[in-house]
Amino acid sequence: MQNTDNYVVGIDLGGTKIAAALFDSKGEILNRERMETANARTAQEVVQRMVEMIRSVSQGRTLSGVGLASPGAVNSRDGIVLHGTNLPEWDNVPLKKWMGEALGVEVQVVNDANAAAWGEYVRGAGKGSENMVYVTFSTGIGAGIVLDGKMLLGTSSFAGELGHNIIDPNGPECSCGSSGCWETFASGTAIRDAALQLMQTRSSLITELAASQDEAASAKHVFEAYKQQDPVAVEVVDRAIHYMALGLANAVHTFNPDRIVIGGGVSKAGDLLFPALKAKTEQLVMKPYRGTYEIVPAGLRDDVGLIGAAALFHTS
Repeated sequence: MQNTDNYVVGIDLGGTKIAAALFDSKGEILNRERMETANARTAQEVVQRMVEMIRSVSQGRTLSGVGLASPGAVNSRDGIVLHGTNLPEWDNVPLKKWMGEALGVEVQVVNDANAAAWGEYVRGAGKGSENMVYVTFSTGIGAGIVLDGKMLLGTSSFAGELGHNIIDPNGPECSCGSSGCWETFASGTAIRDAALQLMQTRSSLITELAASQDEAASAKHVFEAYKQQDPVAVEVVDRAIHYMALGLANAVHTFNPDRIVIGGGVSKAGDLLFPALKAKTEQLVMKPYRGTYEIVPAGLRDDVGLIGAAALFHTS
């Protein structure tokens, strides 16, 4: 009997690690591997490692394709990493061409935020929606957009950089070189920095909570202190929720989604975040948009990049 299963390998490439997984046609993970990237200095060396991982993880099965999620600026149409964030010597790397020639299969390459968005749309919290905005509030703010069931790429595959929408031109300087980008107000880093600034002159539970866990203060500790109604934490979180909602309201007005999926470390605040974020966003959007969308936490966890990369071939 002929084997009609449709095997795909998903790759999640990061600055410190490479994760690979073999998926069957149902999107189930059959095998996985993980490797550090620290000792691979050039793009060619990293690509060779990925090729070896794909051959190993596929265990001799014939593949229908390889989906790859890469950090940085990616030309998805041509499969070229224009600039790899946290990847030295990664400029204009033709991943699709190099890996396709080495493996003899179709390779698709997307930015990691787009991979996460597509994974959530196909197999996660976005499943069943038609128009979805995915936002991850973490060190920065990443996003991916699905409109009418298709990933929005834009002319250069750069669409969806919502974190660098400027919401206050007089705001803090951003790592991108501009000032007042959304992520300078609403990312996990922004929440931490706002708390640290206030704690220069005011005492807070945030310091005690971080010390008790032998960790540097972070957005996680801010939300833990917020749960106990620590005044500094309350001020910081209320401000952050306002700016998070402001950016989401802009996304609602721009894309008219039926679902907004929220991921990233800040989303782990759960009930401390979502009710207030939903209420504030609904307050900020224009009246015709109210009740036309839902805001939900992401459904996929650490495997979202792998799942999204594989889902470039599996869409059912």
